[in-house]
Amino acid sequence: MTTHSPLFRLEADAARQPKPAPLLLVSLDGFLDAGQVRSTLAEHLLDTLEHEVVATFEVDDLVDYRSRRPLMTFDSDHYTDYDDPSLILYRMMDASGEPFLLLHGVEPDFRWEGFVEAVRQLGMAFGVRRMVSAHGIPMAVPHTRPVGTTRFASDSSVLGEHTPIFGQVRIPSSADSLLHLRLAESGLLTMGVAVHVPHYLAETQFGDAVVAAADALMDLTGLVIPTTDLVAMAGLTRGRIEEELASNDEAREVVEGLEQRYDHFVEGQRRKSLLAAEVANLPSADEIGAQLEAYLRDPEAVEETEGAEGPDEDDVPPAGQGGGGRS
Repeated sequence: MTTHSPLFRLEADAARQPKPAPLLLVSLDGFLDAGQVRSTLAEHLLDTLEHEVVATFEVDDLVDYRSRRPLMTFDSDHYTDYDDPSLILYRMMDASGEPFLLLHGVEPDFRWEGFVEAVRQLGMAFGVRRMVSAHGIPMAVPHTRPVGTTRFASDSSVLGEHTPIFGQVRIPSSADSLLHLRLAESGLLTMGVAVHVPHYLAETQFGDAVVAAADALMDLTGLVIPTTDLVAMAGLTRGRIEEELASNDEAREVVEGLEQRYDHFVEGQRRKSLLAAEVANLPSADEIGAQLEAYLRDPEAVEETEGAEGPDEDDVPPAGQGGGGRS
């Protein structure tokens, strides 16, 4: 593999001998990320796990600066700082010592297909076989109920038992979602989780959703992610939310309404499951037809067979009462 490409530059050590890392975790800022799930999780991984830079993308070829202008610092009478955008591929070690790659930074505005091909080439160099991502989506749900998730994968068998809540929908695309599609077409297993964030918390950090994303990623991939700090952060954000609701009657009424709708939905799903179980225990059309044919041939024989199955529990006298047995 060459050390240079029109869209990325490999670090010297990685160019000489890329070290295998079979999993690629993608975290691209700039598109939908309710509750700051994606960005918070990526920053947590970089803060807590061992890592090294293995490739850097040429953002000047990928970013439209005028559509989302990077911030600068002006101090009194001069400029002091510039938040230059970046898109970096890291090789990381999870808490158990297993290697994986993290692609983190700004989502490209241009050359999406070229960007996907560059990521595919990097993946081949590092032996990537699976890709995964996580982000938050705004939903009409309350923060006081368990955090829901929508999991997806190019091979649905890896998801286990799950009940999709979305049918077929048309949604705006992203570089992240195009990576899922194209890498799956090239033979990789792609997986992801969209965490359901209360719509009224979409613009702020929602710690419970970040914890749910970390748990889902570990479940899907086998990664070992330290979550102690995330759980502590979730407790703090939950406390701030409750403080704000305590002083805002209108917001509290909105949350209470969402709680009622959520509880009704859950109860409806429970009843559907019970009904499905009851229907599954009903005799099939063939069984009903066979019983009808047997009855028409010999009604008395069918009645005698049914009676031989034994009395109902209601017909059995309690112990010590009746029954005609010896005392």
